[in-house]
Amino acid sequence: VAFPGMTPEFSESWLQWRAATDLDEYETRWDRRAAEGDDVHGEADFVMHHGPTSVLDAGCGMGRVGIELHRRGVDVVGADLDPDLLERARRRAPHLDWHEVDLADLELGRTFDIVVMAGNVLPFARPERRPLMIAALARHVAPTGLLIAGASLRPDWPGVDDQDDWAGTAGLARVDRFAGWGREPWVPTADYAVSVYRTA
Repeated sequence: VAFPGMTPEFSESWLQWRAATDLDEYETRWDRRAAEGDDVHGEADFVMHHGPTSVLDAGCGMGRVGIELHRRGVDVVGADLDPDLLERARRRAPHLDWHEVDLADLELGRTFDIVVMAGNVLPFARPERRPLMIAALARHVAPTGLLIAGASLRPDWPGVDDQDDWAGTAGLARVDRFAGWGREPWVPTADYAVSVYRTA
């Protein structure tokens, strides 16, 4: 599986997702759900609970979360490796700052109140890049800021213990964990985890 402009930094699992996904349908599905009155901004609600003035949307994709946060008055920067998804983010919000970059190599020269990975960003990264990604994102967390990471839990994907270990190595300590963006109580049998870290 290959796509124009895609480099070896892309994992096989991401390329498989791209091969199986119609991006036009994926984009319009969220728009349709919003138009029908569904609450599609649980991630933004979760982030806003912490009252940030600046957010790095890490693995921003088409920009759904970052654009909503900006609409709520937050200074937002988005970063993603996939040029096709970023093209759609730039089309939807050309006034925002979007960066095409491997998150493991991210160096923006600034920090944020919150760095959020609002999707299966970590599982879709190449396995050897995952600890480097957490380390790079930790460098962008302000001294009193937070790293918030949400992802599905599957047997072949990183577990919460893996993520906690990588965060600890990067100088972060977990302060909370939920089973979803609605702040559902965490249970070890959950199939999704939203983890909150601060500088240790």
